[in-house]
Amino acid sequence: MAVNPYPFPGLTDTQIDVSRQQNGSNALQKSENDAWWQALKEAATEPMFLLLVTCSVIYFSLGELSEGFFMLGAILLVSAISFYQDSRSKKALEALKAFTQSAATVIRNNQLTELPVDELVMGDTVVISEGELIPADGKLLQINDFSVNESLLTGEAFTIYKDLHSEENGRVYRGALVQSGQGIFEVTAVGKQSKLGKIGQSLSEIQPEKTPLQRQIENFVKKMAAVGLLIFLVIWGINYMQSRDVLGSLLKGLTIAMSVLPEEIPVAFASFMALGARRLMQQGIIVKQTQTVETLGSATVICTDKTGTITENKMELHRIFVMQTNEVLKAGDWTSDAAKQLISTAMWASEPVPFDPMEKALHQAYQTIAPVDERPQFRFVHEYPLSGKPPMMTHIFENEAGKRIIAGKGAPEALLKHSTLSEEQKLSIHQQISDFAVEGFRVLGVAQAEYPGNDFPKNQQDFKFRFLGLVGFYDPPKKNIAKVFKQFYDAGIQLKIITGDNSLTTAAIAKQAHFKSNLPPITGEELLTLSPEEQADKISKASIFTRMFPEAKLKIITTLKDQHQIVGMTGDGVNDGPALKAAHIGIAMGKRGSEIAKQASSLILVDDDFSKMADAVAMGRKIYTNLKKAIQYIISIHIPIILTVALPLILGWVYPAIFTPVHVIFLELVMGPTCSIVYENEPLERNAMKQPPRPLSTTFLNLKELSISLIQGLMITLGTLFSYQYAIANGYDENLTRTMVFTTLVLANVFLTLVNRSFRESVFTTLRYKNDLLVGIIGITLFMVTALVYIPAFASFFKLSPLSLPQLGIAVSVSFLSVIWFEGYKWVRRKE
Repeated sequence: MAVNPYPFPGLTDTQIDVSRQQNGSNALQKSENDAWWQALKEAATEPMFLLLVTCSVIYFSLGELSEGFFMLGAILLVSAISFYQDSRSKKALEALKAFTQSAATVIRNNQLTELPVDELVMGDTVVISEGELIPADGKLLQINDFSVNESLLTGEAFTIYKDLHSEENGRVYRGALVQSGQGIFEVTAVGKQSKLGKIGQSLSEIQPEKTPLQRQIENFVKKMAAVGLLIFLVIWGINYMQSRDVLGSLLKGLTIAMSVLPEEIPVAFASFMALGARRLMQQGIIVKQTQTVETLGSATVICTDKTGTITENKMELHRIFVMQTNEVLKAGDWTSDAAKQLISTAMWASEPVPFDPMEKALHQAYQTIAPVDERPQFRFVHEYPLSGKPPMMTHIFENEAGKRIIAGKGAPEALLKHSTLSEEQKLSIHQQISDFAVEGFRVLGVAQAEYPGNDFPKNQQDFKFRFLGLVGFYDPPKKNIAKVFKQFYDAGIQLKIITGDNSLTTAAIAKQAHFKSNLPPITGEELLTLSPEEQADKISKASIFTRMFPEAKLKIITTLKDQHQIVGMTGDGVNDGPALKAAHIGIAMGKRGSEIAKQASSLILVDDDFSKMADAVAMGRKIYTNLKKAIQYIISIHIPIILTVALPLILGWVYPAIFTPVHVIFLELVMGPTCSIVYENEPLERNAMKQPPRPLSTTFLNLKELSISLIQGLMITLGTLFSYQYAIANGYDENLTRTMVFTTLVLANVFLTLVNRSFRESVFTTLRYKNDLLVGIIGITLFMVTALVYIPAFASFFKLSPLSLPQLGIAVSVSFLSVIWFEGYKWVRRKE
């Protein structure tokens, strides 16, 4: 809690409890769907679930009760795995939702505190500032330069200046955006009773568009399902023609259908994205939409603001230039009357309760130089909000004796333009601005005006200002920023600075931070005066953009996207909203970011630490790479299952039904955890952040990578079929032949898991990668297959026979050779 600087005590704890009991909380209506019922419904409609149920029914119809009960057990196990994966994903998403919930600044027990918006109650006193979304309906108690945008409620996107003396215009509504200034209001309606709650609108209801990777996965699964249906009909038809046994033929057809269906792929995708988002959250990076995780690894350009991102956002009044005495003074030397007048005027031009770092610094400086604090003696009479290009603002105060202060501050160019200085004096001031800026100072001009009447001009620019001087703030670069920039450059990612500050200051800070820039900075106005072709060229080649405003920022983002760049954009203010929304990866600051910036962004840096973006890109690359490994593994291991089931049936070999549904379901249970748990926990491969970004349009299903998976699958198929023919040649019976084939396939699955941990590094390198779950999953798999082969009860049920040591040696050797050849391919890749 913080000291309350406002004349409102707020509710007490007792009043809060009473209000909550009588009027409820501020949570909007939530979905009434039972999450468990929804999950059960989804599980019961999955194709694999339906196939298992059908197989169970057929087994019971044929009187094969043990197989029927086994399939029922398999249904429970598959459903449990599905629930577990769904639960992991939903828990991750719920945690993200809790972190992205907006906070409100509230006065309670005469203390300032921050709490989640949903916890507001009727009667609360809420403080809202520029860039925030109003958290509840209420009646305004105090305003300073306060305007809102109520387009979410009205559909009309224009600024409304509020008035305490108007019944309707003195109210605010949940969902409106504070466009400028600061206000304090008393909550009059919460939750479903608010205007937004009654209309039923919510930004969270907007469904995000599916990414290219999602669409490709859906298309691939649909095609595989269609292929499975076709093969099912063929196998069923062939068997029926040969045996005239409807149920037996149907069972063989369902076996092949189960082997074709790649139901692990969508599960793996959802798990990787949700768990990746949770991992990022644990690092202080909130991903609002899990699809952003996919995009992170493809980022080619990061556009960053300067203040608070590159710099520490610790504004200190470091230097002033006093026009009257023509002196440049450092902190501690502000003893002259002219210097004190300059600092005092800059303070009066700021908000009475400051929330901007520079305005806070001015108030602190005033406290050190003022012999008597005159702030309580003056009242706000009139104000002109920050406006113009470049911007300035003016405040008017008056005391009871009639003494009036008209104070203006803002971009020096704006105040000089409307001052009474001569051209020669203006040139001298411009030189001083350059001197300050070269040292990396953030520079504001300060001026004073006189006006006798109360019919103040409509625009602040109509005053005749007396220019008092300059105030220079120093905000040093963050200590780690040069290292962060190097990480991005090494990863092949371009960096661009987009800031509202002037060119010289930005260039100085960029140089101190070892930022790479080959062209001079370009301003927003200069950029928009160029032809479209020149704009595109400048945006592509320049790295520093200054004096930027919303239209210019948006132009840079859209142009980069037109040039097929994957763009990340950092921002914290209201004017960053359009650019953040337009960027592929909008990045808002968690501490200093405005609510509109957070709403418009897809990613939030909790502690405003830009270095976390390098971690986020690394995580994005890791997740994509591991997802690709998992899906290529799924494709590779499905092929031998399909062909080992289908070919003996189609070709009429000695033992056509070498696998039954119980064998296929066992293999499916082995594959599920391997793809979605083992590969999800794989670490980032070395040199992953030394590679250029992959194009977003490139996915795991390009022809080359798909071909690799197909060849791997065919090689394992050759191994299983070799084991089959070897058993036949040696006169083995059906159970022993099945055991040879089954063991070869399971062991090939284990070797494939190890080999596919990297498509570049050797297996000897990847064995040193830390992944505790890998050992556990492989250990469980080997234990289970050993139990199935060598424990009589299990072997009898699965129709397997114990293998002798030479027979086991053949199965191990064949499975090893059918997979290890890929190490040769990787060796050639490394040499290339």
